[in-house]
Amino acid sequence: MKKLALFSLLLAGFFTGSAQLERPKLVVGIVVDQMRWDYLYRYYDLYSDGGFKRMLSEGYSCGNTFINYLPSYTAVGHTSIFTGSVPAIHGIAGNSWIITKTGKSTYCTDDSTVQTVGAGGDAGKMSPRNLLATTITDELRLATNFQGKVVGVSLKDRASILPAGHNPTGAYWLDDPSGHFITSTYYKNELPGWVSSFNQQQLPEKLMSGQWKTLLPIDEYTQSTKDDAPWEGLLPAAKSPVFPYDLKAAYAKDKESLRETPFGNTLTLKFAEAAVAGEALGQDNVTDFLTINCASTDYSGHLVGPNAIEVEDVYLRLDKDLSEFFTYLDKKVGKGNYLVFLSADHGAAHAQGFMEHSKMPTGFITSLRSGLNKDLQQKFGVENLATSFSNEQVHFNQALTEAHNIDMDALKKETIDYLHLQPEISFVMDAANPGRSGVPEKIKEMIVNGYNKERSGAIKIVYNSGFLDSHYKTGTTHGSWYTYDTHIPLIFMGWKIPHGETNKTLHMTDIAPTIAALLHIQMPSGCIGDPITSITDQINGK
Repeated sequence: MKKLALFSLLLAGFFTGSAQLERPKLVVGIVVDQMRWDYLYRYYDLYSDGGFKRMLSEGYSCGNTFINYLPSYTAVGHTSIFTGSVPAIHGIAGNSWIITKTGKSTYCTDDSTVQTVGAGGDAGKMSPRNLLATTITDELRLATNFQGKVVGVSLKDRASILPAGHNPTGAYWLDDPSGHFITSTYYKNELPGWVSSFNQQQLPEKLMSGQWKTLLPIDEYTQSTKDDAPWEGLLPAAKSPVFPYDLKAAYAKDKESLRETPFGNTLTLKFAEAAVAGEALGQDNVTDFLTINCASTDYSGHLVGPNAIEVEDVYLRLDKDLSEFFTYLDKKVGKGNYLVFLSADHGAAHAQGFMEHSKMPTGFITSLRSGLNKDLQQKFGVENLATSFSNEQVHFNQALTEAHNIDMDALKKETIDYLHLQPEISFVMDAANPGRSGVPEKIKEMIVNGYNKERSGAIKIVYNSGFLDSHYKTGTTHGSWYTYDTHIPLIFMGWKIPHGETNKTLHMTDIAPTIAALLHIQMPSGCIGDPITSITDQINGK
């Protein structure tokens, strides 16, 4: 009996005390801004072995991953990836939104109670206070009693702040006038020494001191249109959209031009390396988390559209930069010690001019507000009831509707009836009453997921495929439910990740619960996604 009791104690000790919970030393979440899923394969033959190809050959690719809400915008995408949730819950209903009660426009990360740290001006008056749910980075901080460090990095404030969560070690973004990475007093009152040292290198000026030539001979860029298409926009100081570009002249004319070149991504990933070294990320037994947004892909895409040589070159150079970054992590943290995932916040439509030239469905969205307001005035006797069409939604002047005792159901019905007659519109839906609409279920669910009663318009509009806002006579944009905007890449690589792929339909909101499952921590508070079990089961030996 004594031997049996001793064996039982030893066995219990084996399961409870002898084995330590296994986690990666570092998680790196990379979000490539405006990266359509097809870019993984469109430029595949020209990629190096160490960037996108390495992720595909070593990692696990989820080939049918989609956004499951509307609108498909930057701030919403980053937030949904890291919360595993949707605007109805996490509250980030757009890059900006109109507050229903007041009619006031609010930028997603604006915070007038904080100050800029690291430069002059208001670019640092930002925080995550508008975010209503926790992130996977928040949950790591909570799970490790705030011992695990979290750092957010991007050229864009929103793409650094929202992924890093409510209480990170730091969040940093680029201030264009100074060329410095900055933060706000929400996080700390002065920049860490490693950030100041990085800023002193003046890398933006150095990166923009020469010419932007194609990485490869230009005749190898066979996946793009000719190097002077009429639907391409211009870099500052350029007379035509043609290589080579004078970067020094562009930067002298407009400091923001760095963002529209591939060298904005180079700067971001070099700063990410500095963050790994400066914060000693992945250097102990407590898991850390680094969030990175590569934003130049978005700025370049908006400028020239997906079919330009400029965009192809941006991706080839990003591939090279990612290869160097992964090599850095291999040496600094150790290959197999870090877990990385790569996805996108949204995709992009083809340029309208390109689509028209290619005989594809396309067109421009006309200004609809004035016509709608005339119709509503005839019906209700009140001017300017519709105040905005932002985020592909109709916002009403609540003060006017209340002052004139206008029935909201009647107002919405008249609006829907009017908009249904407009040729560029496919569907119109009362967002608060989806059951009354004839919208297909998939689109209806996306609208419901994206509808936040305090921050979204009452009526949701779905425009025709290929139709862009008339502002985009050149370049392109995003925001729709169509696959060109919502089909995004998703690849996991590194620590314990099996090699493989799945074509099962997955959603952006499945990323955070998958990371939570791999780390054995709580999912974010508003998470609606599911772990990707084709990954987790293999790791757990099921």
